[in-house]
Parts: sequence; structure tokens; C-alpha cells
Amino acid sequence: MSNSRTLKWVTGGLEIFLGIPLIGGLIIVGTSYIPLFIMFVLHIITLVLSANNNESKYGSIVGIVTSVVAWIPILGMIMHLITGILLMISAAQKPTNHHMNPPYGF
Repeated sequence: MSNSRTLKWVTGGLEIFLGIPLIGGLIIVGTSYIPLFIMFVLHIITLVLSANNNESKYGSIVGIVTSVVAWIPILGMIMHLITGILLMISAAQKPTNHHMNPPYGF
């Protein structure tokens, strides 16, 4: 499994955890919104790794948007849950090898 897929599983799980009503909000507010910054950085790292591996990037892009708007209470909860689901789906997809070149340029 590639590093990008592993990060998609991790960030997807964290997003779903942060989307739990009341608990996620208390964690975000109780830690002065630091988890949103951490998730923002993790989503950027996952996006770069996904781009390098020619894997889907939509989960990480939505995650970056979520990290920016998640300070809004109800919207944040919904966005965390959607992002977590998208990242999990993206991580579960089998990698395609259509872009691999045959050896020696044949």
C-alpha cells in the first residue's frame, strides 16, 4: 500500500472522528482550532503524495476546503463527515496501472 493510501485512511478516520456531533466540536474548540490546522497540513501532504502516485485527489482537496470552513459549527460537522467518507472511498480503490510503461520503452 502506498504512503498516500495510508494517509487517506488515517486522515479519513480522523475526519470522521472530528465529525462526531458534540465530541468533535468540543475537541476543535477546546484545543483552539489547532486540529483544523493539523488536518490542513495532512491533507496537503496527502494531496502531494497522491499527485505523485497518480491517485485520486478529490478527498484531499475536499479535506483542505473542510479545514478552512470547519470553524462554522454545523457546516464543519457535515464537511468532516463528507470528507472522511470520500477519503475512505478513495483509499479503498484499487490502484490502476494504466500509466505504467513497459520495460525498455517497448
